[in-house]
Amino acid sequence: MKRISYFIFTVLIVTVWSSCRKDFEFSPSTGDLQFSKDTVYLDTVFTNIGSSTYNLKVYNKSNNDIVIPTVKLGLGETSEYRLNIDGVSGKVFENIEILAKDSLYIFVETTIDIANFPNPDGSYLYTDKIEFDANSNLQNVDLVTLVKDAVFIYPNRDNTTKVVETLTLNINGEVVETELQGRQLLANELTFTNEKPYVIYGFAAVPNGEILTINAGARVHFHANSGIIVNQDASLQINGTYSNDQELLENEVIFESDRLEPDFSNIPGQWGTIWLLDGSLNNNINYATIKNASVGILCDGNANAASSKLTITNSQIYNSSNFGIMGRNTSITGENVVINNAGQSSFAGTLGGKYNFTHSTIVNYWNNGFRQFPALLLNNFVVDDNETPVIANLTEANFNNCIIYGNDNPEILLDDIEDDAVSFNFKFTNCLIRFNDSNNNFTGANYNLEDTNHYVNNSFNEDPNFKDPNLNMLIIGEESSAINKGDILFATQVSTDILNVNRTATPDLGAYQHITFEDD
Repeated sequence: MKRISYFIFTVLIVTVWSSCRKDFEFSPSTGDLQFSKDTVYLDTVFTNIGSSTYNLKVYNKSNNDIVIPTVKLGLGETSEYRLNIDGVSGKVFENIEILAKDSLYIFVETTIDIANFPNPDGSYLYTDKIEFDANSNLQNVDLVTLVKDAVFIYPNRDNTTKVVETLTLNINGEVVETELQGRQLLANELTFTNEKPYVIYGFAAVPNGEILTINAGARVHFHANSGIIVNQDASLQINGTYSNDQELLENEVIFESDRLEPDFSNIPGQWGTIWLLDGSLNNNINYATIKNASVGILCDGNANAASSKLTITNSQIYNSSNFGIMGRNTSITGENVVINNAGQSSFAGTLGGKYNFTHSTIVNYWNNGFRQFPALLLNNFVVDDNETPVIANLTEANFNNCIIYGNDNPEILLDDIEDDAVSFNFKFTNCLIRFNDSNNNFTGANYNLEDTNHYVNNSFNEDPNFKDPNLNMLIIGEESSAINKGDILFATQVSTDILNVNRTATPDLGAYQHITFEDD
């Protein structure tokens, strides 16, 4: 009975309130709107590629409910921008209501064809306005977008089935059909210049026996699940050069995603990898930055090549969701290499191989969650589909005058399956290493730091004094324990650091000679 009485009482109260309520009365806008920003920068987009969605908040801070007679783009229906207000898309809107002390969101997008504008010269600054009301009450917010022209490389799509072309690879004489979307590069696509950026959809494969040459200053952008594959008997030659500006390596070659908005500038895993297949040869990378990939470089096979399968110098690899460089029974030479911020290891030499790194900074300050492996991982095996280990020789793995550090401990893992028929040879010489095994979790010959067959003149757990490792700023400062710790012999072999500073007199460890940090 009480419940019935309560229900009747509630209905009466709602009925009385509803009968007393008047409809909202909206007054015309008087030009006193306020905005979250006076300009909406839609940052940089490639021609014909849609932008991210940006928002503008419009405030009615008055005590009156108001109606805005018109909200429209200045260029009207011809504008390259698109608006969305209260779930409705368009370019011109009428009678937009905002309650007192309330606000509304306007969402803005664009897709622009640079060919529609005269003499764009590679880029074009496109602008418009959002106009609120008119005449004496007119208020506006500017819209600005930089549009870049680009060379687009993408797989073909069947017009009937809509199926996207997938790659067929020739590996060790065997034709392999893959599920990777992509295609072989054409003869006229085998030289990337710095005239326009390149945007790659799917995997661009260097055909067997061909060379992909990427010139200094080139910019290569990848869509999601995209990358470069270098086939058997093919080569990759990245020819970046040093810039005189020590803060900017502007003549380097940059590999990153096709999302150019600042919010995406340091997000790992936005594209696939640069994959050097077993049988590719004489791959050389000089002055490159590879960032925001799943695996920066994946290098397979050719462990016993007469010259290293990959030689990488004066290059930086950042923000890889898995590995910065992953070698699988391969051969890599690295000098002045900087690797940081990987979801697993910055450098992994797996299934044996041959690796020689000199004056390199191999660190991992990953802060996007748990990582399983340290900055540097070496092993001599892989587990096959039948959970059977396949073992191979780690012929050599030499790290000379390097810094191997990070925000975990320890930052080296030397994981071998012992077999008298298989070698596991490694050596750290004049390196600064983070390795503090206070709980004695790492035992055995691989971790005997007094064994001069594996460890010579190293420093452990001392501060490298990086400028800001969380921002991939890995130059060292005046308080670094890496100062003047390098072996002259190795410094003579790599006589200048990654910024072209001579190091032969007093070599510091890692890829950089130290500097004095300026106060912010």
